[in-house]
Amino acid sequence: MASSSSAPLRVLTGITPSGTPHLGNYVGSIRHSVRQSVAPGVESFFFLADYHALIKVQDPALIQRSTLEIAASWLACGLDPERVTFYRQSDIAAIPELTWFLTCVTGKGVLNRAHAYKAQLDKNIAKGEDPDADVTAGLFMYPVLMGADILMFNAHKVPVGRDQVQHIEMARDMAQRFNHQYGEHFTLPEAEIDDAVATLPGLDGRKMSKSYGNTIPLFASRAYLQKQIASIVTDSRAPGEPKETEGSALFQIYQAFADADETQMLRKAYADGIGWGDAKQLLFERIEVEVAPLRKRYEALMSEPAEIERILLIGAEKASALSQPFMTRLRHAVGLRNLAAGRDKGSAKAAKVAKPSFKQYRERGDGLFYFKLLDARGETLLQSRGFASPQEAGRTIAVLQAERGAALAALAALAEQLEPIDTEQTRAVTEALEALAEATTTTDGS
Repeated sequence: MASSSSAPLRVLTGITPSGTPHLGNYVGSIRHSVRQSVAPGVESFFFLADYHALIKVQDPALIQRSTLEIAASWLACGLDPERVTFYRQSDIAAIPELTWFLTCVTGKGVLNRAHAYKAQLDKNIAKGEDPDADVTAGLFMYPVLMGADILMFNAHKVPVGRDQVQHIEMARDMAQRFNHQYGEHFTLPEAEIDDAVATLPGLDGRKMSKSYGNTIPLFASRAYLQKQIASIVTDSRAPGEPKETEGSALFQIYQAFADADETQMLRKAYADGIGWGDAKQLLFERIEVEVAPLRKRYEALMSEPAEIERILLIGAEKASALSQPFMTRLRHAVGLRNLAAGRDKGSAKAAKVAKPSFKQYRERGDGLFYFKLLDARGETLLQSRGFASPQEAGRTIAVLQAERGAALAALAALAEQLEPIDTEQTRAVTEALEALAEATTTTDGS
């Protein structure tokens, strides 16, 4: 569903309440998203992904506490609930219903390739266990729920880290398949990756993550913050010895909070042999300057959980005012209708003429241009490799379309430009290309 050029850009951001917010969450998501939310021409949606939390957290008290902490964190950092739509995922009744609709158009093979699922399989295999040990249906279906979060509000942009780009591409595939089967209903979302947004290292130098236990809480007390910073792992170089900024977790964290002049000052101090204790003190002071006023607001919000609940429920009403009418249209589109209503002849006709199609797109990760051949149900039959320009991709599509009955020969000639397929897939692609050529001929002759 294409948006009008005058319509606002919809940006959707979610965070899973599975622990206490830390500096990595602030630098990597919260700070950037709050700043973006006040940009002109942007309509922002922020949600607490508590359904997602159930996949990996089975402690009800932790989920409740984390939901409160994250909501308070966003509000303390300047999120304006009057300006944005700020809601809790589980308050939107249409989300699980849309998840089921998308489940019914998503191939299992697509979900088999999800990074989180594959990582768990690889972990189990490495331990000599059943590949699916401890793999819940929730983990396997996670990308579909995320797709529903995004597509429910037809978000144009979804700010994510590079490790989440695959999920946005999956959401695009779900939208394409649904649109192909039932008509144009969904906007195709795009991942937004801001390379200027830092990924913070944790206390041990690895990515700051709750799963590594190496985080620095965002709103820890002043004393605890100083203690945590003092525990950041550094090398054994003594005061007076020049130090490398490359690979220094301490320097990377400082850089995420400092301006260019401050960063250059610390870089020079490293070269001049600053002691680690002094460097850590500089880092503590720089973080405290930014976080202290936010901490004061956070503590005030945490003392009024009923006010946060009120804000979230108002946000849920705003979100539901959009999701409920949209869900009504989607229910009608798939055939969940009043039995006394007349049959939708237009939809029946559209279903009859459904045919294979090519879809071109640009992968934001590498900047290359790709295409897919989809069957009449929107399933991917053929996937191209990357092209430097859309014209090159278009010329390859033209060759495939022009070959008609000689589709097998075309596939062989273009093998270096296409992802490998087996014999059964080749047969399906050949049939689709011939059906597409026949449909084109029929249309041209009518």
